[in-house]
Amino acid sequence: MQTREISYFKLFRDVCKVVNSSLDLREVLKLIAENIVAALEVKACTVFLWDRAQNTLEVSAAHGLSEAYLQKGSLDADRSIAETLDGQIAVIPDAVNDPRVQYPEAAQSEGIASILSVPISVKNQIIGVLRIYTSERRDFSKDECEFICGLSDMGGIAIDNARMYDHLKVDHEKLIEETHRWFDFGSTGHL
Repeated sequence: MQTREISYFKLFRDVCKVVNSSLDLREVLKLIAENIVAALEVKACTVFLWDRAQNTLEVSAAHGLSEAYLQKGSLDADRSIAETLDGQIAVIPDAVNDPRVQYPEAAQSEGIASILSVPISVKNQIIGVLRIYTSERRDFSKDECEFICGLSDMGGIAIDNARMYDHLKVDHEKLIEETHRWFDFGSTGHL
């Protein structure tokens, strides 16, 4: 087995541990982005969630990119590698000259040569995008794309788990509040 394949298995295991270690969505997505950059030896990784109401991609986690690049402007879902939100993997070997890249000048200033964009889905519903950036021109292999899709699926699971936890926490707090109101009501003799 090649060294690269072994590091892929290790990364997948590390991401699984991250997903299982916390229900804090920001923390989990940040750790996924960091692990991907380290293990794949790429420039950067960003996780975007799709705001359907605004039809924009919102940065939820990033690692390896400057604050200036992250603040370059809103990503229009129809103009920023749009096929990813249709469920397709997009390989952009030349980010500066590809019309699917919404901010090519910013990519050039940031030193981004290539981009891999993969959909993130939960229960067959696309909710965001995982993007990997390289500083040198790169054509991602089919195996690399499949592996990164697996990581994207893990990110989807993490997002779903965190959202369910947040909903349960809110429901639990409402139930406790209502219970206290009932006890307060009963203790004042209004039974």
